[in-house]
Amino acid sequence: MAFTHLHVHTEYSLLDGSNKIKEYVARVKELGMNSAAITDHGVMYGVIDFYKEAKAQGINPILGCEVYVAPNSRFDRETVHGEDRYYHLVLLAENNTGYSNLMKIVSKGFVDGYYYKPRVDMEVLEQYHEGIIALSACLAGEIPRYLLQGDYTKAKETANYYNKLFGSGNYFLEIQNHNIKEQLIVLPQIIRLSEETGIPLAATNDCHYIEKADSQTHEILLCIQTNHTINDSDKMEFQTDEFYVKTEEEMLALFPTAPQAVQNTQLIADRCNVTFEFGKTKLPHFDVPDNRNHFEYFREQCYRGLYNHYGTKPSQEIIDRLEYELKIVNQMGYVDYYLIVNDFIQYAKSQDIPVGPGRGSGAGSLAAYCIGITGIDPIKYNLLFERFLNPERVSMPDFDVDFCTERRQEVIDYVVRKYGEDHVAQIITFGTMAARGGIRDVARAMAMPYSAADSVAKLVPAGPHISLENALEMSPELKEKYDTDYEVHKLIDTAMAIEGTPRHASKHAAGVVITEKPVSEYVPLAKNDDAVVTQYTMTTLEELGLLKICLLYTSDAADDRISV
Repeated sequence: MAFTHLHVHTEYSLLDGSNKIKEYVARVKELGMNSAAITDHGVMYGVIDFYKEAKAQGINPILGCEVYVAPNSRFDRETVHGEDRYYHLVLLAENNTGYSNLMKIVSKGFVDGYYYKPRVDMEVLEQYHEGIIALSACLAGEIPRYLLQGDYTKAKETANYYNKLFGSGNYFLEIQNHNIKEQLIVLPQIIRLSEETGIPLAATNDCHYIEKADSQTHEILLCIQTNHTINDSDKMEFQTDEFYVKTEEEMLALFPTAPQAVQNTQLIADRCNVTFEFGKTKLPHFDVPDNRNHFEYFREQCYRGLYNHYGTKPSQEIIDRLEYELKIVNQMGYVDYYLIVNDFIQYAKSQDIPVGPGRGSGAGSLAAYCIGITGIDPIKYNLLFERFLNPERVSMPDFDVDFCTERRQEVIDYVVRKYGEDHVAQIITFGTMAARGGIRDVARAMAMPYSAADSVAKLVPAGPHISLENALEMSPELKEKYDTDYEVHKLIDTAMAIEGTPRHASKHAAGVVITEKPVSEYVPLAKNDDAVVTQYTMTTLEELGLLKICLLYTSDAADDRISV
């Protein structure tokens, strides 16, 4: 093969991409391609999921993002309007340095530059361009915009600027052909720019769905996103149905005068190689008094609690249990984890913030009970330490700690003060298209009467993990409507096509991550309700070896401590 898709929006271009990652990678493999890219709008939400799926299917994953670039400063919120608030630019990580820089670029877009979209600027690109391959993007890119305005000189100037910024061979003039009038106008001009500047071309298809027939489902997604129906004259829509994962042959046919633009995509793909180290713990540093040995300090604190709970002469069985736990905790590298969690719990108690006794597998740790993390005696209740921490299990341990709702934020504020604002972030979570909700969303977009949609949705059996496929098997009435009513059949088929895709991003109710270096050194950041959040979910953070803590909350804000 001599072609790779380098401009692709997955399900994580929320309500704009209907490329489900697993299906997208499978389609690329089916077409005989050996590489594929992810370049969602302004975010890196799906990068790790995509990386793992691509590797599992034997495809080289190219990690990227279609960023939004502010015309002037990313801090400028006043002087630009409409679509001119930003230009598109495709960035691909060539190596781990590029991936690290891409995370910082995307994070800056949210934390510093958010204005309708997460925007970066030239200052950010100049600081973090190393290891990145850039493409000039679609019609919303800066160069196509100038060309459509008739300003060829400015377009050429801009192309030369980006070529100098990213370095010769690291910047490509992107050409597309979705049979859109404006693209056909700029296409020959971009080819001319390439000839005059020596900047190479790269042919892409702006993929938002997998098959051509999926364009109707994508139209529904856009209507859900913009709160329109397919009957609205002012709805957002793509002008053609050409935004799918095309074959190499189709791409070559689109650019008969520039076959090198198609071939260059494979050359770019072959250069891109980012690797991850999963499962290696990356704990923040905990300051121990007098710079003492961390394990000895931890051991001392545990024995102090042991004598407090079991008397000055505890049984040998209890001592052996504690020594065993200490050995495993130290061997697995989690001494600082215990110390960090205990530190903010003791802070909460010192401020009379109600703290729960612990929940889940963490209650099985005698060391946690002795040091003061939990309030449940694991010896008395025969709780197993191995459920919490086991050398044969690679996943990180997880203390879940309850704090009262009204004062939980004080604990988070303490953690931020102790480790630094840029070393602490809350964690993102995604709401997905569920069975009943998906039916209602799709029905609104299809302009179906509410009563008709509601009657169908109510036929889906209740339950958190009921899929529409399950529902059709479980509900004879739903199955009958599906088989006999064309509108209902179309409604359910469309809802099934988008079922499980992320619908919106929000802040996890309890999750917080603490890192040794600034968080953006490990994961990209976003903003949600003015809080800085990671762009990766709690599960992904754990896979990357980062310390996540769950500061849960209870509605019981009474002074008495929360009981088991």
